This record gives sequence, structure tokens and C-alpha cells, in this order.
Amino acid sequence: MKDKKVVFMGTPSYSIPVLDMLIEETDVIAVVTQPDKPVGRKKVLTPCPVKVHALKHNIKVLSPESLKEEYEKIIKLNPDIIITCAYGQIIPEKLIYAPPYDTVNVHASLLPKYRGGAPIHHAIINGEEEIGVTIMYTDKGMDSGDIIKKRAIKILENDTYDIISYKMSTLGAELLKEVLPNIFDGNAKKEKQNHDLKTLAPIIKREDEHVDFSDFSYNVHNKIRGLSSVPGSFALLDEKPVKILLSEKTHDKSTEKPGTIVKIDKNGIYVACKDYDIKLLKIKMSGKKEMLVRDYLNGIKKEEIIGKRFE
Repeated sequence: MKDKKVVFMGTPSYSIPVLDMLIEETDVIAVVTQPDKPVGRKKVLTPCPVKVHALKHNIKVLSPESLKEEYEKIIKLNPDIIITCAYGQIIPEKLIYAPPYDTVNVHASLLPKYRGGAPIHHAIINGEEEIGVTIMYTDKGMDSGDIIKKRAIKILENDTYDIISYKMSTLGAELLKEVLPNIFDGNAKKEKQNHDLKTLAPIIKREDEHVDFSDFSYNVHNKIRGLSSVPGSFALLDEKPVKILLSEKTHDKSTEKPGTIVKIDKNGIYVACKDYDIKLLKIKMSGKKEMLVRDYLNGIKKEEIIGKRFE
């Protein structure tokens, strides 16, 4: 497949295993990513992980502000195929069908479930027991094109977004490698999606990150692990946001109002929920670095926080 010219479109580190596979197996003539973004308190313009990785391999990088207005630059490269994986912009229809082998997407869900930009987050938040990767042909809809192949993996009770994202990125690269020869030979299967079964996974907004301890502990735990570590869930303590990055379900049950810190042990903070208490294991206090709760507890008097309530 080294004779096949590929344009790869992706942005986060999740996309890098797919890019690495394509570099090894094909001729990647260009990478398209999102523009550099201001990062940190000083708002330093920072390239995305895929751009950094592509430049290390001396691959041409395009970072259009608006793909809708600049897609012709990609068409002029004359790729045989476009491969997308967590790119982050809608692809114009004229670009989708410009290459001889069209545009193929590596999507992080078992389509038609979880169409959209945050499928892994939503699957974990919703308590799904499995997720998977779908290799699909892109069309003008949102993740609505024909399915080429998909494969599932289990989501374990304490798997976080980071854990599943790592597993899925590797799986996506493996699955795409399997089907690429069939795509180029014209023998790839095309399975229409059942659109009646679709569910959506929109990008996580700030209000989605808030943890409501008045919910069942099962749902609270799923939200925390589904958003850990990107973007991270939060609740307010003393009117300041506390990021909650890791938790554990318990069988402890208190009579305190949900959100109340009911007890502390050497590894965690127990917070009352609608049913059982949940144990917080990793947090990030406002203005501080993220840390394990056991390290945080070394620097405070425990009686200072027991009885306080997360809002």
C-alpha cells in the first residue's frame, strides 16, 4: 500500500496510533489538524498533538481555521484517500468524495450508537459495558455513513476515559490496517446503518462536567470516570471548583445530605450520595496541581473538611 497517497485528518493524541500505522503502511502526503490553541494562564499558542507528531516525521501539515473555506488546498494534493480520526471539523461534501477511494473515518463507537464528538465520554457516563471502533465511509451526515467493519471491547467498572481512550486508539489502528487492503481492492463491505437506532454523543460542555452528588452513587462514579482526565468533572467546595478525577464506589451509607463529606481514611474522602457514599481518590483543588487524595490529606487537618458539603 506504499503507493497509495493518504491525507490524514486528526487532532488529539488519540489519533496518533492511526497516523503511525498509516505512516508505516502508506504514503502520508499531508496531515490536516486543528489550528494552534492558546493554552494555560499565559495563553501560549500551542500545536495539537497530531501536528507535533507529524512535524517530527517531516510531513506537511495544514491547520485551516475553516475547512469549509480552505478544503480545495487538500483536493489539490491529489490524495488517493482521506482518513479521518477525531479531527473536529465538519468535512465539506466536495472534499469527502474528491479522492478515488473517498473518505474513511475511524470512529470511537459501535455505530449507530454514539454519533458525535465525544463517544467515549458518553458511553462511560451512561454506564455502558462495552464500546468499540467503527471503520466507516464518511458521508455528508454526522457519522451516518456505511459501516465497513467494527469491533467491540469491554468497559470495566473502574475504567476511566484515559484507559478506554488508550485501548480504543490502538484498536482503531489495528482495525483500519485490516480493512485498508479491501478498501483499495474495492472489496470492502458496506453495511447501511440503522438510523432508527442512533444515539448522540455531543461535545462535552462546561455544565456537563458538574457532579451532582444528589444522584445515585453509580451515576456519580460513571460521570467522574467518564470525564477523567479530559476535561475532568468538578463540584464546588467553599464556593471554589474542585476537579474530581478518580473515584470508587462503596457500600457505606450515611444519613447526611448528599454532597456532604462524611468521613476520611488514609486514601480517600467519602461523600454522601443519594444512596451510598462515594470515595474520592484523586482531585485537583483550585489553583493547585492534581494529586491523590492521600497526598492532599497530608497537608490539612481532617476535621477542617469533615462535614463540609460539595455543591
